[in-house]
Amino acid sequence: MLWTDWDITWRIVGTKDNDGERADIRVRFEDASFLGRGEVLFHPLLDDALRDLYGREAFQGKPGEAVSMPTLGYLPQPYLLVAGCERAPMSTKALRGAAGTVGNKLLGLRVRSADIVVPAGQPASSAAAFMEGLLLGLYRRDSLAAGGREQAVLTRLTFLLEEGADADAWQEGLQLGYRTANAVCYARELTNVPSNRLTPELLAREARSLADRYGFDCKIYDERTAAAEGMGGLLAVGMGSANPPRMIVLNYRGNPGSDQTLGLIGKGITFDTGGISLKKPEGMEEMISDMGGSAAVLGAMRAIGELKPRANVVMVVPAAENMPSGSAFKPGDVLTTYSGQTVEVLNTDAEGRIVLADGLTTAIRHGATKLIDVATLTGAVMHALGDLTTGAFTNEQSFMANVIHASSHAGEYVWQLPMHPEYDRLLKSDVADVKNHGGAWAGAIAGALFVRHFSEGKPWIHLDIGGTAWMWSDRGFESKGGTGVIVRTLVEYVRMIAI
Repeated sequence: MLWTDWDITWRIVGTKDNDGERADIRVRFEDASFLGRGEVLFHPLLDDALRDLYGREAFQGKPGEAVSMPTLGYLPQPYLLVAGCERAPMSTKALRGAAGTVGNKLLGLRVRSADIVVPAGQPASSAAAFMEGLLLGLYRRDSLAAGGREQAVLTRLTFLLEEGADADAWQEGLQLGYRTANAVCYARELTNVPSNRLTPELLAREARSLADRYGFDCKIYDERTAAAEGMGGLLAVGMGSANPPRMIVLNYRGNPGSDQTLGLIGKGITFDTGGISLKKPEGMEEMISDMGGSAAVLGAMRAIGELKPRANVVMVVPAAENMPSGSAFKPGDVLTTYSGQTVEVLNTDAEGRIVLADGLTTAIRHGATKLIDVATLTGAVMHALGDLTTGAFTNEQSFMANVIHASSHAGEYVWQLPMHPEYDRLLKSDVADVKNHGGAWAGAIAGALFVRHFSEGKPWIHLDIGGTAWMWSDRGFESKGGTGVIVRTLVEYVRMIAI
């Protein structure tokens, strides 16, 4: 598999009981109130140095700030790291962000071990967020240059808890955060792989390795079996490429006695040129991330394999390259999808919704009773929500409410956009059941409406990560490149329905 687990061990001790091997650095979280409390934080001389930094406006105790200094023998650890934060106890989102700042700093300092003082009063329910932020802040995109990526060397953590804190609950939460962070890093790694190294077939092999590791049932439809099944949408999008498409299915049966199965469908366009409706060259290199939806659902399946929730999940990835060639599909074509419904093609750069149409049908035929699709579907969603928030659409409000609750707990921004019936006219076709492009206005809504057309009336949610799947520069614990967005939300939702 592309991503192996973080090679990190940890232990939990009381703040006064840390009698083990001393770490390279001591980490503590402080907000701006440290100036006025009058207590000794570390040592009078170290405290004076921290106050001096405050006076120089080098450290104000604000979220996102961190400062390191040598301890000069006044502490057992040779270095000290103070991270700014909200006043404790922090929200889980704030703690995740503060821990991400620490992860970023520890990566730069190249430390191998750290003693981390857990903020006083912080509930054990935030332990998972603590570990997630720390590990996601340590991640950097792999480099294929001779030197490789900026590797984290951190291998040992000690969490120092205040007296009376529930160490067992913290251990359980940290373990959950560790597994979730590995799943997100796996999704990031998949998204960051260049398309010449992650073709549809290689993505299918990655899914097989995931199935082998966790015992999932796995079925891969190649171009021949997809043709025999009638997957006309997937085949049309992929037929312009020398790398043929794949329909990838993983099935997890965590509750065999239940007749409910969640379908997770991830758009897997491993590279998108736009096809005959060719994109502009500027920024096209980012189109290696057009399989960010597939990375999200594969990452979620990795976490599901680790956590083994009492739920049934079928994952589907329609994978293809969208390339221009003499065999590519064209504007004006009419396609017959796996469902039997026809699609008029107006723009070959609106290809993701076409493969998702066959993906939804595949999930339903493999037993899905509820559907969540994740896709870098539109640039239009960025005009509404920028690169901070994922757009969401649904045909069942109670379903959406639960997913938004999961996203809030996971610390990911999701915002619902409308699907009023008057929008349906955008996709009305004179020659087919539906057309694949709705014009210049309401592009994200038109894309969602198209996908809904193939949900067969089942409860369905569409998550448009067109603005959130890729970062052009580091932001918090999201490093440049693939973000692994929505993995945490999907994992949290599956945990919710498994209770």
